[in-house]
Amino acid sequence: MTGETGVLVGTSPGLDAVRRAVARVAPTDATVLVLGETGTGKELIARSVHERSPRRGRAFVPVSCAGLAPGLITSELFGHEAGAFTGAVKRRAGRFEQAHGGTLFLDEVGELPPDAQAILLRVLQERVVERVGGGEPIAVDIRVVAATNRDLFAEVTAGRFRADLFYRLNVFPVTVPPLRDRPSDIPDLAAHFIHHFAAKHDRLVSRVRPATLTVLADHDWPGNVRELQNLIERAVIVSDGADLELDPAWLVGSSVAETAKTWAAQERQRILDALRAAGGRVYGPGGAAHRLGLKPTTLYGKMRKHGIGRAGAEWA
Repeated sequence: MTGETGVLVGTSPGLDAVRRAVARVAPTDATVLVLGETGTGKELIARSVHERSPRRGRAFVPVSCAGLAPGLITSELFGHEAGAFTGAVKRRAGRFEQAHGGTLFLDEVGELPPDAQAILLRVLQERVVERVGGGEPIAVDIRVVAATNRDLFAEVTAGRFRADLFYRLNVFPVTVPPLRDRPSDIPDLAAHFIHHFAAKHDRLVSRVRPATLTVLADHDWPGNVRELQNLIERAVIVSDGADLELDPAWLVGSSVAETAKTWAAQERQRILDALRAAGGRVYGPGGAAHRLGLKPTTLYGKMRKHGIGRAGAEWA
């Protein structure tokens, strides 16, 4: 869904539905709850809501609720006065104050413990915070976007998440579909990530072979877009030519071994076809290495790996 540049990438119906939802809710001040699996790009959706809202010129403050230390949640969210506790040597504004006039993004909100949920509910209702160690209420003008990979309704039913807080957050839900449900977005995402990481790592990679796209489309993507992004970056780093060199063994899943065998057979055949078209020449313009977008030394290494000799029995 997203790249390092912070844009929504893809044209699938699922992603188009997300775009329409963002466009509809962004101009309002309604609270948004972004739902989706890990790695689908929920923070990007939150940023998109902020950037398309009247608050876009003010702060966007992300908070990972799962990363807050239990004993410091109130201090992190609402700030503290100097001397409020050991180590509080000076006054500190909390995330709510930092987001004043802008947008507060509460990521992984389902991970908050019950006592923090109660405090958060009160602040969302009253839009007033009190710093730890302070007694003066501070009004905050914020737009709240929350996100979770949990089924919050099921958490409410199980008694692990407050029903009143759930309904306070669930004003305008936006569900981000997993990557496995929108494989048509994979070519656009792959091209986007290749362009970004080739520039970042000073590589020549600029294209993806159809066979590689087939391997990517057949994967289940348990880590969603984040998994694809990391995979493409790794492949860009190890690629020597214009074509993306991707090892299917890097993919997480039960069918990796079979996929790797298929991939190896396809790569071997591409090399044989290039040698045949080049009349057995590896070096020079029109040589097999040039046709494959590889360095000759890289091609020789691949030929050894696949048991392709220079005598030419297979490709002649």
